[in-house]
Amino acid sequence: MRTICFYFQVHQPFRIKPYRFFDIGEDHHYWDDYSNRSIMRKVAQKCYIPMNNLLLEMIHKYNGAFKVSFSISGTCLDQLEAYAPEVLESFQRLVATGHVELLNETDGHALCSLKSKNEFHNMVKSHQEKIKRLFHGYQPKVFRNTELIYSDNIGEMVAELGYDGILTEGAKHVLGWKSPNYVYQNSKNPNLKVLLKNFQLSDDIAFRFGNRTWADYPLTTDKFVNWINAIPQEEEVLNLFMDYETFGEHQWAETGIFEFMRSLPDAVFKHTNFNFSTPTEILKGARTVGKISVPTPISWADEERDLTAWLGNDLQDEAFAKLYELEDQVNAIDDAEIQRDWKYLQTSDHFYYMCTKFFSDGDIHSYFSPYETPYEAFINYMNVLSDFILRLKEKTAALPKAKKKKI
Repeated sequence: MRTICFYFQVHQPFRIKPYRFFDIGEDHHYWDDYSNRSIMRKVAQKCYIPMNNLLLEMIHKYNGAFKVSFSISGTCLDQLEAYAPEVLESFQRLVATGHVELLNETDGHALCSLKSKNEFHNMVKSHQEKIKRLFHGYQPKVFRNTELIYSDNIGEMVAELGYDGILTEGAKHVLGWKSPNYVYQNSKNPNLKVLLKNFQLSDDIAFRFGNRTWADYPLTTDKFVNWINAIPQEEEVLNLFMDYETFGEHQWAETGIFEFMRSLPDAVFKHTNFNFSTPTEILKGARTVGKISVPTPISWADEERDLTAWLGNDLQDEAFAKLYELEDQVNAIDDAEIQRDWKYLQTSDHFYYMCTKFFSDGDIHSYFSPYETPYEAFINYMNVLSDFILRLKEKTAALPKAKKKKI
């Protein structure tokens, strides 16, 4: 079996509104409702609606032989329910075909797998329940951690939760001479299978497609199929993982990205010996070639494929540490608004905005950030966190003595 696995990450964070020092203790609503709604509506029109319609058309055209998979973050699902219910319905129609697989992740698109096993389990369970509620009892079998962050220990935690497989980056410094085009096993629990992103071919679509200075511009289906055919015959799996917003948002419709995707399956079926599969189908049908050792976490971000997009500078580390100092207090409080804000404050994007990289990946970070500088992002976030801490203290003071002792 030689097969292509298309995986798309669908994510929108709840962006924080400008929150000043003088708002602390006075204003407990942190979220920029106008920006969140307008951005969701814009991305829905440019990406989600046209691309979902295209995928549905392609699934029907090829009688289910064309397949894709999605991970839709919990924060994105919440915004779809609130701001774009017609988009949520279009995702539901795709899943109902039986040729689209949904994956689980952390509900808040959080970095909790790096800090708290308990919070990680809570976030995964919350996302499981949300997927089950919104997609008619659907239960994912494969996991995708936030930002494809993975290590041996994270894989072991995912295996304990009963998943068959996990997706991550085919990072060069981990693979060495090995190829990402095989199925591997977690080094601590071989029952968990690992699918690795082929970053070269994935990023040709996601990042380079509309770049007129790229040596291989323009990217045509014929060219892409030639690259696919150059993969050695013994390498069975080509994992093309990317943000869903690639289509129409990062790569505008004018680049021809939709036409490229519309014509790609036909070119693959006619001119290669590849088909298309979902992650679960691959795990059932492909052979594993051995364990992969990832002692230090990797991700799919930046040239380094490490954690430095979110953690590593003083701003990020201070905000991250301060946030997770609050975990026990939050868990002791039964308050829907506290729990919602706790979840949304964990979203990885807030830490991404604090990144101080200014060289190889600086332009990418600037593109995604609503702030003028990383320092502005840090101050805004810490102001919000200061107010959140005041609320926790107030709620904690009202708890029974027995609960207070556990904090």
